[in-house]
Amino acid sequence: MDNFFIRTATVQDVSLIQDIASRVWPQTYSAIISGDQIKYMLDMMYSADSLREQMIEKNCEFIIVQNTELSFGFASFSSFDNELFRLHKLYVDIASQGLGLGVMLLNEVARRSADRGGSVLELNVNKYNKAKTFYEKNGFTIFREEVIDIGNGFVMDDFVMRKSLLAL
Repeated sequence: MDNFFIRTATVQDVSLIQDIASRVWPQTYSAIISGDQIKYMLDMMYSADSLREQMIEKNCEFIIVQNTELSFGFASFSSFDNELFRLHKLYVDIASQGLGLGVMLLNEVARRSADRGGSVLELNVNKYNKAKTFYEKNGFTIFREEVIDIGNGFVMDDFVMRKSLLAL
C-alpha cells in the first residue's frame, strides 16, 4: 500500500472520475440492473455538469486513490447533518480490486468525516450488489431498506447501511 496515496479531487478531475465510472459501472451493475438503467444513471450522476454540481453546489468531497502514474478509484461523501455523513460513491477499477484500495478509500472517508464531527457514516447499496459484503466486513450494518424512484421508469432497490464513527 506504500505506492498508493489519496488526494482530494477538484473540478479538474471530472473527466478522470467519469473515466473510472464508465469502466467500473457496467462490470459492477450489468448482472443487477439493465444496460438502459446503467446508461441512464451514468448520464444522471456522472455527466460533467452533474459532477461539478456535486462538488461545488452540493459540497460533496471527492477523493482519488492513485500511485505516481495512475488513478485506480474514487469516493465521494458529504455532511448530511451535524453528525451524519453520507458516502455517496466508492468505486475501484475491477482489475485493482482486492488490493485494499477500497478499504483505503473507505477509511479515509471515515477519518475525514469523524474529523469534521461526524458520528455516523451512512450509505446506500443495491440489495444485490456484492459490495454489501465489503461494507459489512468494514463495520456497516443494515439500517433500513428503501426503493427510490430515479425517473425514466427506473428505481434503486437499496439497503441503507450505517457505521459508527465514534471509535475512530
